[in-house]
Amino acid sequence: MIQHDAQAALDRLMRFLSIEGVTGEEKAIAEDVAKALQEAGVPAEAIAYDDANTRIPVPTQTGNLIVKIPGRGALGNAEPIMFMTHLDTVPLCAGAKPRITGDKIVSGGDTALGGDNRTGCAVLVSLAAELAKQSLDHPPLVLVFCVREESGLWGARYIDLDMLGPVSMGFNYDGSRPADVVTGAVGGDGWSVEIFGRASHAGVAPERGISSSMVAAMALADAQANGWFGKVVKGDKAGTSNVGTIAGKDGRGAGDATNVVTDYCYVEGESRSHDMAFVDAITDAFEAAFVKAGKTLASSEGKTARVVFSRQRKYHSFSLDRESAVVRRGIKGVEAIGLAPNPRLVNGGLDANYLCLHGIPTVTFGAGQNEAHTVDEWVDIPAFQNACRLAIALATAR
Repeated sequence: MIQHDAQAALDRLMRFLSIEGVTGEEKAIAEDVAKALQEAGVPAEAIAYDDANTRIPVPTQTGNLIVKIPGRGALGNAEPIMFMTHLDTVPLCAGAKPRITGDKIVSGGDTALGGDNRTGCAVLVSLAAELAKQSLDHPPLVLVFCVREESGLWGARYIDLDMLGPVSMGFNYDGSRPADVVTGAVGGDGWSVEIFGRASHAGVAPERGISSSMVAAMALADAQANGWFGKVVKGDKAGTSNVGTIAGKDGRGAGDATNVVTDYCYVEGESRSHDMAFVDAITDAFEAAFVKAGKTLASSEGKTARVVFSRQRKYHSFSLDRESAVVRRGIKGVEAIGLAPNPRLVNGGLDANYLCLHGIPTVTFGAGQNEAHTVDEWVDIPAFQNACRLAIALATAR
């Protein structure tokens, strides 16, 4: 039976939950995780940071924390495997005051908790501690604690693969149920559009203006009417889309006053699907709708809006073969701790999206986080403890 020091694991989790580290500001939590690893017996020279933060195009305090643990015993010369999680929380977690209530950890204030993803941090540190404490045989391990997952999977996207070294497979902790063997996830685009209209006095000569906000409204109405908004199904293809931001310049609202025709509008949205070609199709449909609306709404002088549409690939979809070595090891690990494996796909992006793109097949498991990104967030302590046991099972499987 897989055993571990449950109280020590819970103490680590409470410790990490108490340290602030919102996305892009992970220095303090990274330093404490490194300290906890040393307390667990990992030598300081095995712990390092890559330079991903110098390549991430948004301010980021530190690079990814990468830890190398040599193999031991009969498995010491096996191919290295990777365990990973992310360090950051969403901004709503700032100021969290974790407290234990029965079998749950909740936030004592009006913030989110940060179980997403301090549960993963505690699992990985507990894995290192138990392997050393119990002198368990295991292959060489690479533990990775990524930055800026919550704001774009940036740490995984820009991880230093040379520093990571060769690994045969990966196991990511980010979710709720340890029995969920996440073998695939959607890919997604982020898109934005700038609409340059023409200001005019809305009471004196509205016909001379070109309302950028109306262009946006026409485009979005057209996309919705043609089935490209929300849940998108076209034949055997499926995906989702959303419009997240409608604004003006410098973060202000679109328009200056009710008596002025709006001359500028900025819209942001996203497209998702497990089929990357269909991601492109959804984004193409929104671009076509905005271009069409821009040409349709004309002033009395025959002038039309200028529309600038931009897109960015946020992450690529992946789907691992159920018979692949990493999935079979994942299923075997779940069975080893007495749970029924549940292989599944998810509709959100994960650090695993980028690790798979980098050539490292990576399965994701949950570690007890629930209602993440809300003030009602809580951690299921028994699920967290099972996640710790699962990590040991995955690391020591023969």
